[in-house]
Amino acid sequence: MSENRAQEITSKLWAMANELRGNMAADEYRNYILGFMFYRYLSENQLDHLRKSDLLTGNNFEELNKDYLKQAVGDELQDFLTAIAEDLGYAIEPEYTWQSITDKVNNNTLKPEDFQEMFNRFNDNTKINTNAEQDFSGVFADINLGNSRLGNNTNQRAKSLMKIVNLVDQFEYNDESGHDILGDVYEYLIAKFAGNSGKKAGEFYTPHEVSQVLARLATASAKNNGEPFSVYDAAMGSGSLLLTVQGELSKQFGKKISVRFYGQELNTTTYNLARMNLMMHHVPYQNMTLSNADTLEEDWPERKNVDGSEGPQTFDAVVMNPPYSQKWDNDDRKLKDPRFGEYGALPPKSKADYSFVLHGLYHLKDSGTMAIVLPHGVLFRGAKEGKIRQALIDKNRLDAVIGLPAGLFYSTSIPTVILVLKKKRECKDIFFIDASKDFEKGKNQNLLREKDIDKIVSTYLKREDVDKYAHDASLDEIKENEYNLNIPRYVDTFEEEPPVDIKKVVAEIQETDKKIRELNSSILEDLNDLVGSDEQSNQEIELLKELFKNE
Repeated sequence: MSENRAQEITSKLWAMANELRGNMAADEYRNYILGFMFYRYLSENQLDHLRKSDLLTGNNFEELNKDYLKQAVGDELQDFLTAIAEDLGYAIEPEYTWQSITDKVNNNTLKPEDFQEMFNRFNDNTKINTNAEQDFSGVFADINLGNSRLGNNTNQRAKSLMKIVNLVDQFEYNDESGHDILGDVYEYLIAKFAGNSGKKAGEFYTPHEVSQVLARLATASAKNNGEPFSVYDAAMGSGSLLLTVQGELSKQFGKKISVRFYGQELNTTTYNLARMNLMMHHVPYQNMTLSNADTLEEDWPERKNVDGSEGPQTFDAVVMNPPYSQKWDNDDRKLKDPRFGEYGALPPKSKADYSFVLHGLYHLKDSGTMAIVLPHGVLFRGAKEGKIRQALIDKNRLDAVIGLPAGLFYSTSIPTVILVLKKKRECKDIFFIDASKDFEKGKNQNLLREKDIDKIVSTYLKREDVDKYAHDASLDEIKENEYNLNIPRYVDTFEEEPPVDIKKVVAEIQETDKKIRELNSSILEDLNDLVGSDEQSNQEIELLKELFKNE
């Protein structure tokens, strides 16, 4: 029921937000709605933490909080904020809690500058806990309070922002059992904004159904040994794919599993969105290590393991839906980079697809699994990519190739493929699945159904041939095809035409000829009836009669 409740709240929020945003683009208005939702979450999370701590006590906590607002100043306030930041990683001053802001809005006492001061004070307080500063600093930087589309002057813009505050505040983000579903609502809203952003959505959102396939493939061999499970996404977007991995692990083991999240994102706005998304799903800042930088330009995470030993930091699972065939700087110095140098060639400057593959594989544990979505060209393009593909196969790193339907993504209509890779494999075969025909056709994009996802994963786990769907190809077959991995070479989906019944076809032709003769006779009779005194008309009728006689 919680999923239905989350969708219900999302639909109402979405409808009302569309009315408020006017002529502002959906991807721009997203920053205001999601930003204020996140601020409310942080404030209420702090309030809940204070209820459970001994920093403030009493029967009526909200009144105590208001009293504290009047009394706490100077060092006393700073000590209070420091104690909060040490636990939560951030601290919101009593004057700028969500409750204080909404009270001012409702009482018409909020000054236009209060919004800017609210975010400024939050950002200043991120410096209190240096261990958490990277997780919270600048997280609200994309909320442009001076945007002219909010209003032509300061007062109009303030009124627009107050409307957003009221919109975010009026919903109770709990399901029927009282469980917090704010994170689910947030996730649904991200998907809604993605759907209205067209190709721009590809920068920050992977459709949930595709994320489910990647997550289930990457965690198929996961072990619940009591240790935190580590997952890395080097092109993390909004972080939804990372969260899906946690969800699939919980389903797999029947309980919530401790997960350490690692992710990098080049786009700063999207990076901020990912930080918000993870924390809105109650991921503690201690369990998330996120970076805003170019994955391919400089290696990240640092080449140092958690235990202090040298070498790349590696993870139980690597999942990715990187930008397809983008340009990258493939200068010769990268051949000395241990991420790429092992495979004898650098991916071409015009197509970085294999750069993401090699980067992710470099950071994968020997016992881990990597699942990445890419365009089909990686299966058969030659030159440097062909050389890298052959090296991956010869080193026995490629485990499976799974073809997906076209039209699943907002950013492109092309069909895509999932590559599953491992560093240590017992067999040398490569398993092929052609899932391109199993989907539900949608208005704007196609959809993988639950049965389609289950079929892909269960077939992958069984690794048995399925007629016109899957084939377990030996290394000899791959070599016979000169390392070309184009799926139709291994999975024959050709459907033979049903045999033609010649006698039936002849009979149908004869019946058609009979009907044509009968129709011609009828037309000739009608033409005879049209003969009259007009000589020119009669000549034309005679010509028509000759035509139908010949037919």
